Amino acid sequence: MQIEALQMTPVNMQAESHLGETKEVAGVKSFGEYLQGELQNVNDLQHESDRMSAALAAGQVDDISQVIVAAEKADIALQLTLAVRNKAVEAYQEIMRMQV
Repeated sequence: MQIEALQMTPVNMQAESHLGETKEVAGVKSFGEYLQGELQNVNDLQHESDRMSAALAAGQVDDISQVIVAAEKADIALQLTLAVRNKAVEAYQEIMRMQV
């Protein structure tokens, strides 16, 4: 009995609307692109928090809760980023400890 390899046919992903026009599917981001985008979002949150704190110090903010919310968003995003980094480092160290 001869076993043949699976023949994979390429799949063309297109969506068609109810109006009949064809829409292209957005490209899938790689892990590196996704990670870089999320790190940029964390950086933006940090900058926004700094900007709001400076505005509060200058007396330009009427509602202090906006400043606190911006600072907490930045803090939580940074904590999550550090947790992900620590897990990645732990995974790398575990892989390096594996014996081949």
